[in-house]
Order: sequence, then structure tokens, then C-alpha cells
Amino acid sequence: MPEGRKRIEIVSKSAKKTQKVAGLLATEMKTLHGKKAVVVALTGDLGSGKTTFTQGFAEALGVKEKVLSPTFVLMKIYRVRCQRSSVKCYLKHLIHIDCYRIDSPREIEHLGLKKVFKDKDAIILIEWADRAKKLLPHTALWVKFKHGKQPHKRIIQISNFQ
Repeated sequence: MPEGRKRIEIVSKSAKKTQKVAGLLATEMKTLHGKKAVVVALTGDLGSGKTTFTQGFAEALGVKEKVLSPTFVLMKIYRVRCQRSSVKCYLKHLIHIDCYRIDSPREIEHLGLKKVFKDKDAIILIEWADRAKKLLPHTALWVKFKHGKQPHKRIIQISNFQ
């Protein structure tokens, strides 16, 4: 693997474990503070765990609302409530985008993604991110989901490249 490229693979045996993995990642990422939003690109087949992962991620950030895929509205913004933890949290909101219904990245440009990606107080999770890859920042963290051999088993690959 070329230098600078990193990938880890996690096997999840249940939806609850997938949410726990997401929660651990969210806990690590909530302390990130940069000049732009943190982008997490989620890919994988239908039913492979993207929304389940997002729900666990949101819960770890203290999101109180029920998190569902914004398939028809395309984007949903949630307030992050992680300020009570002992670790400093710089995030103010979680932005959840679902690209399932799009055929071209142009179809979501109206969401103002350039501005959204510049929001240093945001963490953005994008389901079906491969459909909008051309619009995503090169710094995006990629999380790929695959179905395992058993019905509830998932293989989760986390990498800093597509």
C-alpha cells in the first residue's frame, strides 16, 4: 500500500456492534478542530450498515433526534450535544447527507456543499458517497460496508482513500 494510505478492517456481528464501532470513531473525531468540516464518506450495498453506523455515530455525539436516512430530503442537520464530556468537543452539528437517489453529483450542488464543507463546526456523514465522489474533499475518511456470510455480519473498512 502506498505511503500515507491506511486501512483498517473491522468485522461486526450485529447492528449493535456496528453502532458501537461508529460511536468509538465519533468519540475520536469529536475533538478534531480544523479550518473545514470533517467529512466521512460511507459506501456499500443497500442494507449493508450505513444508516446503522450513522445512528451510532450520532448517538455518541449526543444527537437526541431519531436519525433516519434523508433519502428524500437529501440532507438533515442535527445539533451535537457533546459539550458535557471531559474531552473538549469542537463540533456543533452533524450533517447527514444521502446520495442514494442521485445519478450525478450535479444533482446535489444546490445543497451548497462547498459552503457546508467549509463549516469548521460540522462533521458530515455522506451515505452513498461514491455517487458524489467528485464533490468530496480529498481529506474525506472513507468507510466501506460489505455484507458478511452470516445475515447480521458486516465487514467495515475504514481508510483515508477511496
